[in-house]
Amino acid sequence: MIFTNSSLVVHTNLSPNNSRTRTAKIDTFTPHVTDGHISLKNLGNWFAKSSTQASSNYGIDDEGQIGLFVEEKNRSWCTSSRANDQRAITVELSSDPKPPYAIKNGTMDGLIKLGADVCKRNGIPKLLWKANKNLIGKINQQNITCHRWFADTDCPGEYLYGRLDEVAAEVNKLLIPTPTSASSGLSYQIRVNTELLHYRSGPGTNNLVLGKIRKGEVYTIVEEAFGLGSSKWGRLENGAGWIALDYCTKVR
Repeated sequence: MIFTNSSLVVHTNLSPNNSRTRTAKIDTFTPHVTDGHISLKNLGNWFAKSSTQASSNYGIDDEGQIGLFVEEKNRSWCTSSRANDQRAITVELSSDPKPPYAIKNGTMDGLIKLGADVCKRNGIPKLLWKANKNLIGKINQQNITCHRWFADTDCPGEYLYGRLDEVAAEVNKLLIPTPTSASSGLSYQIRVNTELLHYRSGPGTNNLVLGKIRKGEVYTIVEEAFGLGSSKWGRLENGAGWIALDYCTKVR
């Protein structure tokens, strides 16, 4: 199995609290709450202590910024379930300190972006949520799990638990881009008008960065789609990936 980490990460502090290389394919997504608003730095420092005896793959602060604490190739210590943590990407979310442990809008946005990124890189076609503990491990029916299903805890709180259907729906929108009506038979050239422009694995900044192109270079676009970070994205004819058309000029 080949594992990668999210390119959305802005802060890294790798925790010693993990079981090294996981033994299962990543096919599950498990969000948690921190029971208190916390920065990525402080969360990372807490996980960095061996005495904490806990960790998560990622954390998201109130602004939606994402931190990496256990690489995806390794199993975190997060849900009181070895079997779940072997197959899940675990995410700690900054939250209110009291029930229902609400999270900020920025945190929710970060969770959705990270969820889509995790799915794309690990070949998960979509997130599925039915609020059914009996479906644990049945990933073709439900692939979001909750800490409360494995331990005596309220995590992830009623606020997020009641919105996991919304999380799944928003992630899935990013996984299945909506093409424009003009996509069929599309072909035109653009010139890059910004110093450096990333091309990505799909339309949207939530997708993996595959490489860079530079100002003045000319490329042919053969498909358009909507996605995060630009009013429209274009697929390069050479198959390299997708670019944000807001940073390009149509030449013919």
